[in-house]
Amino acid sequence: MAETIYKTKTQAESAPKIVFDVTLGVLLLVPFCCVAVALFLLNPVFNPGPVFFCQRRMGRACQPFVAYKFRTMRAAAPGARGAFDGLETDRIGPLGRFLRRTRLDELPQILTILRGEMSMIGPRPDSFEHACVYLREIPGYAARHQVTPGISGYAQTEVGYVDGLDGIYRKVAADHHYIKHASFALDLWITWRTIAVVLTRQGS
Repeated sequence: MAETIYKTKTQAESAPKIVFDVTLGVLLLVPFCCVAVALFLLNPVFNPGPVFFCQRRMGRACQPFVAYKFRTMRAAAPGARGAFDGLETDRIGPLGRFLRRTRLDELPQILTILRGEMSMIGPRPDSFEHACVYLREIPGYAARHQVTPGISGYAQTEVGYVDGLDGIYRKVAADHHYIKHASFALDLWITWRTIAVVLTRQGS
């Protein structure tokens, strides 16, 4: 399977896709700056602590990169959440829930797009430490790193949030489907589906 997926890599990263990523990334700089300023003012009252959450994630070719998000959770002890643990929703405050529902917390990731480390659409990158565990435990997990990771992807719109071993298997299968059938038309369809998910399911 990995060899078949690899043959479609150039389709997944075509010139139209790159132009789409850069254009949308530049356009989103304005709302990104506006939300950042608002959070600098609101966080001291509603969510004390840093505005940004930085995390090392596994990107293309299993290489690490740093992803940025607006912080939505209270700080946890280092290494407190295991690779197969569920999301610690008790650490999400009211302001954080709003950012997640609207997906505004994802806006800082346009910086990694403009650096060429992420795309708008692609397999969602996991934290580097967790991804190292998945590489050992999940067959086919490495194959999803043959393309640039994305802010949203086929697994996010069609499978949704997953946790636990079974959930990771379903996510990997969806990522394989995306890479195998990669095209700019599919990226546009996933973009539309992402907007629909945000509007109808209130984000996550």
